[in-house]
Amino acid sequence: MKIWSQFLLSCALSFGLLSSSIAADDRGTADQDVAMVKKAIAAIKSQGKEKAFAEFANTSNKDFHDRDLYIIVYDLNGINLSHGNNPKMMGKNLIELKAGDKFVVKDMIAVVKGKGSGWVDYQWPNPMNKVLENKSTYVEKVDDYFVGCGVYK
Repeated sequence: MKIWSQFLLSCALSFGLLSSSIAADDRGTADQDVAMVKKAIAAIKSQGKEKAFAEFANTSNKDFHDRDLYIIVYDLNGINLSHGNNPKMMGKNLIELKAGDKFVVKDMIAVVKGKGSGWVDYQWPNPMNKVLENKSTYVEKVDDYFVGCGVYK
């Protein structure tokens, strides 16, 4: 009986580890996040802003929509130029947008004006499960705007 109990416990633990690794595959990684931003910047340079921004907002474009990863673009005044998850944000000035106690867009602008690129941490609803989660967004300045993509932790 003891061997049987140990076997069941072992199976349960293995399933738990397996299911957590499967769940991890449902999320983008920080490396994939940065790679998507680099791909978006390359698209802007090769296609032009107008066409590239439209592609970022097109949710059926899998180049810029992968699980919970999507592209955002803001100008340095806080106006959203393209949003891969919520097209209603496009054209709006979101400089005062708060997530908890953080001014998300202001923080992103501070990073790109200071270092040119970097990470901003905050909480945001995950589009896959609608749950408020910790998120880090990588942002990179291009001319007078920046491109970003966030990864949920």
